[in-house]
Amino acid sequence: MALQNGYSINSTPLDESGDTSPLLKKEVVDVDDSVPPQCCSARCNLAIMMFFGFSVVYGLRVNLSVAMVAMVNGTNSQPSLNSSVGHECPVSSHGNNNSSQTPDQPDGIPQYSWDSPTQGLLLGAFFFGYLVTQIPGGYLAGHFGGSIFLGGGVLGTAALTLLTPLAAQLGPYWLFGLRALEGFGEGVTFPAMMAMWARWAPPLERSRLMTLSGSGANFGAFVALPLTGFICHSLGWPAVFYICGGAGCIWTVFWFILVSDQPGTHPRISTREKHYIINSIGKDGGAHGWSVPLLPMVLSVPLWAIIVSQMCANWGYYTLLTSLPTYMDTVLHFDLRQNAFLSALPYLGGWAFSVISGVVADSLLEKELLSVTAVRKIFTITGLLLPAAFLVAVGYSGCSGVLAVTFLTLSTTVGGTSAAGVFINQIDIAPRTPWRDGGMCSVYRPGSAPEERLSSPCLAAGRSRNGPWQRRIRSRQKQRETG
Repeated sequence: MALQNGYSINSTPLDESGDTSPLLKKEVVDVDDSVPPQCCSARCNLAIMMFFGFSVVYGLRVNLSVAMVAMVNGTNSQPSLNSSVGHECPVSSHGNNNSSQTPDQPDGIPQYSWDSPTQGLLLGAFFFGYLVTQIPGGYLAGHFGGSIFLGGGVLGTAALTLLTPLAAQLGPYWLFGLRALEGFGEGVTFPAMMAMWARWAPPLERSRLMTLSGSGANFGAFVALPLTGFICHSLGWPAVFYICGGAGCIWTVFWFILVSDQPGTHPRISTREKHYIINSIGKDGGAHGWSVPLLPMVLSVPLWAIIVSQMCANWGYYTLLTSLPTYMDTVLHFDLRQNAFLSALPYLGGWAFSVISGVVADSLLEKELLSVTAVRKIFTITGLLLPAAFLVAVGYSGCSGVLAVTFLTLSTTVGGTSAAGVFINQIDIAPRTPWRDGGMCSVYRPGSAPEERLSSPCLAAGRSRNGPWQRRIRSRQKQRETG
C-alpha cells in the first residue's frame, strides 16, 4: 500500500532476521501495486470466510452453556455440597416467577439429574482437548498450510457436535469425552488462521483483516446464545446441537471450495492483487524450516509480553463465555429466553469494537501518525484496564440486573479493542512463523491461562450459590434488614 512521498511497505530480508526487522520500510515501489481492500478481493473474501467460520466455531463452543439450563432437571438434580439452598437475589427483583427452574421441554426430550460439580466439569471438558492441539496444530499448519487445518478442525468439531444428544443419553462421562474431542479439533483453528494471514495479509492491512476475521468469535457468541435459548424453548435442547453441527458442516464445504493457502495458488485472484500481496509480504510469508528455536523463544521478552497480555486481556472473556448463563440463571434469576438474550449482549459490543479498532489501527499506521509499537500498546492497554474496571463494578451491582448486565456488556465491548493490539502483535514480531508464537500464545488465547479455562466453569457451577458475589449480596441484604 502506497504511503506518502511514494514510500510503501515492503518485504523483510531473506534471512531469519526478518522476524525482528521493522514492520515499516521506506522503499520506492510502483504505485500500481497498491490494491485497497474491497469486497471482491481475494484477501477480503478470505477474511469474510474466516469471519463466518469463527462464528460457527464459537457457536459450537458456547451452545452447551445455555443448553445445560434446559438439559438439567432442576427439581431432581442434587445441589453441590458447598452450596446454599437459599436464593441470593429475590426472584421478584426482575419479575421472573419461573427463574432458576428447568424450562419446559417438548414431550420425549430427556432431562438429567446432574449436580453442579458435574455440570461444571462438562462445561470445562472442551478445554482439556483444546489445550492439546494449540502448538502442534500451529506448527503443522505453518508447514502444510492453514486451510486444511482450519477447515478440518471445524468439520471435526461440527461432526462430533451432532453426537452430543447421544453422548448425553449414554452418561456424563461420554459427554465429557465427546466435548474434550471437540476441543481437540477446534484447538488448531486460531493457530491455522495465523499461519494463513502470514501469507495473505499485507503489513498495513493486518489490523483490519485479522480483526474482521477474528471478530467472528464475538459475533458467533452473540448469535448462538439467544438462538440456543430460542431453540431449546421451542424445539428442545437436542435440536441445538443438530443445527449448530449442520451449520459447521455446510460452512466447511464452502471453505474448501473457495479458499487457498496462499495467493500464488488461488485460482480466482487477480494478477494485480497477487503481485501486491507477494511484494508487500515478500519472503515473510514463505515456508520455514522444521527446527524450532526453543531457547530464543523462552528468552524472548516480546513473546512473553504477548503471552502475559493475552492471558490478562482474556481471563474474564472465557469466564463470561462459559459461565455467564449460569450466573444469569442462578444469581439474577432470568428465565431461559431472557438469560440467552442478555448473555449475548456483551459479545455484540465486543464484535463491533474489534472491527472498528482494526480499521482505526490501520488508519493510524497508513497516515504514519503513530508507530506500530505505539498503536499496539494503546489498543492493548485500553482493552485491559477499562474492562477490568467494569468487571469489578459488577461485584458491587448487588441484585440490580440492569447494572450487572450494563457493566458486563461494557466490559466485553471495550475489551474488543485489544483485537487490534496484542492479538495482531504475534505477526508483527514473527511474520514468518506466526504459527509458532501464535500456537504458544493460543494456549493462553483466546481465553486465558490453561488453569482458568479448565477451572472457571467448574468454579462457576460449584459456587453458583455460594460464591463471593453471593455472599456480598446476602451481607447487604442483612444490613438493610437490620438497618
